[in-house]
Amino acid sequence: MYLVKTPFWLRAFYPSCTWKIPSAEKVIYLSFDDGPHPEATPFVLGELKKYNAKASFFCIGKNVDAHQNLYATIIEQGHTVGNHSYDHLNGWKTDTADYIQNIKLAGKLIQSNLFRPPYGRITSAQIKKIKADKTLPQEIIMWDVLSGDFDLTLSPEACTKNVIKNTSEGSIVVFHDSAKAFERLKIALPAMLAHFTNLGYTFEAIQ
Repeated sequence: MYLVKTPFWLRAFYPSCTWKIPSAEKVIYLSFDDGPHPEATPFVLGELKKYNAKASFFCIGKNVDAHQNLYATIIEQGHTVGNHSYDHLNGWKTDTADYIQNIKLAGKLIQSNLFRPPYGRITSAQIKKIKADKTLPQEIIMWDVLSGDFDLTLSPEACTKNVIKNTSEGSIVVFHDSAKAFERLKIALPAMLAHFTNLGYTFEAIQ
């Protein structure tokens, strides 16, 4: 089970994490998790370029290791990158010391002050450890809108509706540049970019 729109009570439970970036301007913060992926990531980069859109890519360390040229291309095209752990660990199921070490391992490949916990699952103890260690990414980025593109039971049209219905100024929106999500991503992302561009929105990377 997952929530497409992050409720206020969940944000309140993790107050030190960033869920949305308040803005009076028509700005949306697109983010992509789990890459780089040799098929999905180039597609995403191509779509973003069509709209002069910038985004944030929360990369898995082992995927960066396997696709270093693609990772470099993300940065060269003006997007920001974030640490998404080395092995996509679920913080609720991982010992805190092991979790921190996995972030540090990814950090050898991903130079960023941004971290997004895989699955959005992280404990208060893990957050405390991260904040206490200035060698780790200090900005823990969550989201306002979850597209659901990872959900194999969801149609591309339903995924598109999730994003269009729930996104507003300052929203942090999550897609996935992964094999699992690609069938929904390749329909929903272009539709979302076109829809909000027509409404006068711009897309910026999280800094």
